[in-house]
Amino acid sequence: MPRIDPDTFSRTGKAADCLAMAKIMRQTLREKLGAVASTRQKGRRTMRWQDLRPKNAEAAEPTRRSIVQIAALFGAAAAAPGLSGCVVDGLATGTVVGGSSEQSALDVSPVLLVATTRKAVGGGLKSPYFGSERGRGLSFAEVRMSAPDRSLIGKVSSVVGGDWGIRSIQQVETGANAASAFSQSAFGRDVLIYVHGYRESFESAAVSAAMLSDGIRFRGASGLFTWPSAAATLDYGYDRESALWSRDAFEDLLKALAASPSGGRINIVAHSMGTLLTLETLRMLRAEAGEAAMGRIGAVVLAAPDIDIDLFTNGVERLGPDVHKITVISSTNDRALEISGVLAGGTRAGAADRDRLEALGVRVADASDYGGGLINHDLFLSNPEVQAVVKRAISRGGA
Repeated sequence: MPRIDPDTFSRTGKAADCLAMAKIMRQTLREKLGAVASTRQKGRRTMRWQDLRPKNAEAAEPTRRSIVQIAALFGAAAAAPGLSGCVVDGLATGTVVGGSSEQSALDVSPVLLVATTRKAVGGGLKSPYFGSERGRGLSFAEVRMSAPDRSLIGKVSSVVGGDWGIRSIQQVETGANAASAFSQSAFGRDVLIYVHGYRESFESAAVSAAMLSDGIRFRGASGLFTWPSAAATLDYGYDRESALWSRDAFEDLLKALAASPSGGRINIVAHSMGTLLTLETLRMLRAEAGEAAMGRIGAVVLAAPDIDIDLFTNGVERLGPDVHKITVISSTNDRALEISGVLAGGTRAGAADRDRLEALGVRVADASDYGGGLINHDLFLSNPEVQAVVKRAISRGGA
């Protein structure tokens, strides 16, 4: 049985029957999808390491007949008696926790609040909006996203072509007022801030933020903090320095949100190299703004943290009692972290032994058994069971 957040799952009685049925459906879908499942680019993210892309990926493109077969399987799953109601204490068989009828706030109003330290391209109003160069201070933008097609055909086609996208940016605020502008836009709501990892463009980071928020059916304000990644495989060093360079700006954003009288919680989900930026910023926030600011921080989810385990240990220890807010999603078969370990040296926290992580006081969700792809680095964006861990951490509110 996969070891993933021990208080999340229960597999007894009717639940076991549901899971067995779901397993059969997943296996059938997997056989029909074939190589598509391992090469799909959901939200332009799953296969980021282009040099590791299977050579026969083009041959995996589905035919019209295979798409019809897949659609039929989805319909059968929905119609099967009892299967559609198989939701067990945080584990949803085939759907994200909460049921398919529950909408995220982003789906209702597709506006993503973005804070960035990237330099704007052409004023930030036209694609690519913000590039890989470092800007002057923090910028804020309200990004209007295009939501995915929720029809059956749309869901099937998203397997191949992705779903969320950027529709437009109407206004960009740069300078001293950027952090407060973000806070005012989120006023009165809980906020979920996604901090991306290595090798991300502005657009791919925005798509991932939307996928995350919509995937866990978040009901508050959806946000993104994006730093100047070069979005290139060989620029690991530049990305790491850019992430660390962005600490002050990220702290300014968190301070502005914490000082807001609205009372909303600040939840953070950071991925890969973004976890280094997040952990270092939280250390600074606690040291400079104290427990009052940290009290507004809800859940902190560190997905596949690309941090040296010794550096991670030091950072966590500096957080004191706030360490209980942290949930680490780890995986021992994360190929991207293996490569990072070669590039940067040392064991990465996201691939460290579970017992070693738990000894630090953080919650650990071991997602090793849920990765069936080549990379297994962003399961929190695509795997319902791993998404359930994120949702549960946020529902706990950091408790």
